[in-house]
Amino acid sequence: MGTGLRWAACWTAAMTVALAGDAPDYDDLDQPAHRYHERPLHDPFTRLKEAVSSGKQSLDNSSEGAFLNSVLRALDIPATSPRLVFSTTSRQLSLLSPSHPRALYFNEDVYLGYVPGGRIEVVSIDPELGGIYYLVDLPTGGRSLKIERSDRCMNCHASEETGQVPGLVIKSVVPGISGGSLTAFRIGQVGHAVPLGERFGGWHLTGSPGFSNQWVNCIGRMNAGVVTRLPNAPGQRFDWARYPVKTSDVLPQLLHEHQAGFVNRAVEATYRARALLHAAQGKVTSGVAHELDSLAEGIARYLLFADEAPLPREGVSVDDSFVRDFGKSRRPTKSGLSLKDLDLHGRLLSHRCSYMIYSGAFEGLPPALKHRVYLRLAAALSSKRPDPAYAYLPADERGRIRQILSETVRDLPQGWRDH
Repeated sequence: MGTGLRWAACWTAAMTVALAGDAPDYDDLDQPAHRYHERPLHDPFTRLKEAVSSGKQSLDNSSEGAFLNSVLRALDIPATSPRLVFSTTSRQLSLLSPSHPRALYFNEDVYLGYVPGGRIEVVSIDPELGGIYYLVDLPTGGRSLKIERSDRCMNCHASEETGQVPGLVIKSVVPGISGGSLTAFRIGQVGHAVPLGERFGGWHLTGSPGFSNQWVNCIGRMNAGVVTRLPNAPGQRFDWARYPVKTSDVLPQLLHEHQAGFVNRAVEATYRARALLHAAQGKVTSGVAHELDSLAEGIARYLLFADEAPLPREGVSVDDSFVRDFGKSRRPTKSGLSLKDLDLHGRLLSHRCSYMIYSGAFEGLPPALKHRVYLRLAAALSSKRPDPAYAYLPADERGRIRQILSETVRDLPQGWRDH
């Protein structure tokens, strides 16, 4: 089918389902409502790429490690945030194995993968478009810097697992001795609701996190249809010297899981809302309003950790260096409270509202949708008529969250603070 006919078909389908009140189809990200490949990009990595091209920003090309560290610094990504994954769940699968893991780094808006001797993979979140995908050659053998925007990454990152929109993917598998997957868990599930027992397959954890998981730091061997676990301790099959820091801490794992779940929900809601409003020619009809209200409820529930899988009540042991780096971007109230305050005894955060409300993914929500999210948060956190669906939040915690949002979120609707 030609491009014009495909667009017409998608447009007709979007109109039909929008009028019927159902969710539109996102198989074609270039339909008129979205124009994924045509819109100007406003994500952090694209800005860095442009700064490097113009000579305003330089990167250290003296070695692989120096280059990686200079990229992390330029993007304000903590070098203490790596998680090591040894399954072949990457475009660079031929390089990956238990003896050659991939290190993943992140902040709230950029997710970066490093494969020694390979390439750097980047998912950079554009507020309006979601994930923008790049591959960066490492500066070896005197090669000049090459940065490639990659659509092939979207075979996985804009699939059924992400709601057909450009998002993030987290796999939990049992790798074989060579790295290939023997079986998989939590397919299509991303976010803080995923039980701990279904996470970490194919991943390293260092230290003593304080809970058990049968597949963390393990590989498998298949025999007569039965998978047997084999230990794969961090550093047992690879040399730590190939990576900037000797850590694959549990806290980055927990935070990344939470963030990926939010990014995927926010990006999908952005595409859905934009398609609905485009089909209705910008008018918020009763049908569109109903859909926007439903989307807003889903985002509000996720922001407020309504379905969070519990952490051990006795606590989770984490790396203090990453705790410090994670807290550097906290937005405190006058009394010192922040959405980045950690709990780690039964739950992730002390004040159960996500700091991702400051992220590009939240910023990019269409105004009609974002306004409704704020109203849902106000209803959930009300001191006068609290929504019973959020009864798991005690009154004092609701008050702390209201205070933090009131002092740190700039575009709250007028009167929000009076609820």
